[in-house]
Amino acid sequence: MDPRPILLVTQYDGGRFAGWQRQPAARTVQGEMEAVLTRLCGTPMTAVGAGRTDAGVHAHGQGVGVRVPAKWTPPALRRAMNALLPDDIWVAAAHQMTADFHPRRSATARRYGYLVGTDDSANSPFRRRYEWAVRHPLDASALHGEADAVIGEHVFRAFAVAHTAPAHDHHRCVIHHAAWVPRDGGWVFDVQANRFLHHMVRFLVGTMIDVAQGRRPRGTTARLLTATENAETSAPAPARGLSLRAVSYPATCYAPSE
Repeated sequence: MDPRPILLVTQYDGGRFAGWQRQPAARTVQGEMEAVLTRLCGTPMTAVGAGRTDAGVHAHGQGVGVRVPAKWTPPALRRAMNALLPDDIWVAAAHQMTADFHPRRSATARRYGYLVGTDDSANSPFRRRYEWAVRHPLDASALHGEADAVIGEHVFRAFAVAHTAPAHDHHRCVIHHAAWVPRDGGWVFDVQANRFLHHMVRFLVGTMIDVAQGRRPRGTTARLLTATENAETSAPAPARGLSLRAVSYPATCYAPSE
């Protein structure tokens, strides 16, 4: 029978991983998931992610596509994988998908969250693994103004690692939503777009925090959207505060329940 396409909605703590993508001599999320899938299916298996999170970046809803023998229903595969995966990876949900589903190409949007801590306890060992603790107060109106500037379609060449995208890439992204939301002990930058470039969210956060702390003038983010390189962009925010929150797919990608 044809392999069964399944979407695994996956969560992981990125602190002990060298990122999502398989590497020959490093621990990665893809490598761990493929090892478990190979064990369960008795043949080498491939897990394809909706995006490649960097070392130290977390996920609450990474989309992972697999094609497994038809005997594996989504609920059975989820149970079996969670029984074997290491404790820093967990499959939150599993869905049967249509034959033409692809976890990266079929995605219509990706949502990230970045946690910034502004109170003293942000330095606690129970928080600093997942937040960026900043020492100086943040100007809320500056944060909101810088976030508003990125909404819509823009060229984000200044907010990407140089030479990581193909030469023909236009570096255009459509930002559906971008906002700094207050929370207990700090802020979260919530952003959703059709695509993201390498380190894009971290460059945006680093630049916006510099503006909110008075180290750069207001309007810096809007000005950099017209830049052709990233030479003037602030240093990227630390990886530990970033999490891939969700990946969106059209309803037509989900197969009817059996």
